[in-house]
Amino acid sequence: MTTDATEARVDRPIRLGMVGGGKDAFIGAVHRIAARLDGRYELVAGALSSSPEKAQESGRALGLKDDRIYDSFEEMAKREARLKDGIEAVAIVTPNHVHYPAAKAFLKRNIHVICDKPLTSTLADAEKLAKAAEASEALFFLTHNYTGYPMIRQARQLVEEGALGKIRVIQVEYPQDWLTVEQHNKQAEWRTDPARSGLGGSVGDIGTHAYNLACFVTGLTASSLAADLQSFVPGRQVDDNGHVMLRFDSGARGLLWCSQVAPGNENNLKLRVYGEKGGLEWHQENPNSLSFTPFGEAARIITRGGAGMSASLASTTRIPPGHPEGYLEGFANLYTEAADQIRAHQAGKQVASLVPGIEEGLSGVRFIDACVRSSAKNAAWMQLE
Repeated sequence: MTTDATEARVDRPIRLGMVGGGKDAFIGAVHRIAARLDGRYELVAGALSSSPEKAQESGRALGLKDDRIYDSFEEMAKREARLKDGIEAVAIVTPNHVHYPAAKAFLKRNIHVICDKPLTSTLADAEKLAKAAEASEALFFLTHNYTGYPMIRQARQLVEEGALGKIRVIQVEYPQDWLTVEQHNKQAEWRTDPARSGLGGSVGDIGTHAYNLACFVTGLTASSLAADLQSFVPGRQVDDNGHVMLRFDSGARGLLWCSQVAPGNENNLKLRVYGEKGGLEWHQENPNSLSFTPFGEAARIITRGGAGMSASLASTTRIPPGHPEGYLEGFANLYTEAADQIRAHQAGKQVASLVPGIEEGLSGVRFIDACVRSSAKNAAWMQLE
């Protein structure tokens, strides 16, 4: 990877590689859209599938040069690190069990890593990856995309400014319905296979998003939890529904529900936070507004780009108020902020950023692990170390 300071000052897209995300993949296309939305990246290389034939077909379909299409991420990491114009960063968008070996291969060669969540499929791998990231000169980013939504940033700022007072209660839920019956498609197959997804099903796929969001907005750290996980669909090897009670270091209490068997729910992520002085509420399916209610007063609706939105958050939104922004733009905010950090790093500088990293990733896998262990012991309380 080239890290020459002079080159870093050139205003050009970051050379990006991708592991996973080939034909028929969902999240890879989302990452590619996010990476190019603000013109900060150029996809130049890829190991897009574990199938060499599909990897080659997918690379050609994306217009990659033949010699930059790889049959494995190991081959890609080795060769790209030697090239003068090799990739500067890599996006890892594979099933969970590949995150650790792929990220390690690029971190070892000081290539910046942008990884989809959760960090890894097991806690042991998460801890090893944290050590690999610490030993590398490269930066590591984790795409918990909801942290990039403008109104989530606004909620976090309200909490930081003390508008809610000391936080008492946090309620977060993420129900879906797409796994209400047994599914036979690529997305369902790997997400319900513990060898590829990890032992957590809904709690690992979407529960981690809910948990991360609660911690991101409040700035609090959970100290223990009690989880009751279910596999309602016969034969399913991982949970498809979960209820989790949370205790935070500050004394706050939390309740988290995640489900992929709740008919009538698509991606119905909701967050409610209540403190001594007020409360706030945000719904992902209506992401451009935030309800803030000071105690004893009428609710105030803050809208993206509206008069109530903090001026410091202007960079997180691209279009006039009333034109919806959401999922793709939230992802793009993380990619753009990661690009700022990468360019600053190459120039020997640092910039402030709210993009989740290795610590948030490790926290998320600890959450999954504790939920699975707790549920196996009849919802016994488990410490989160």
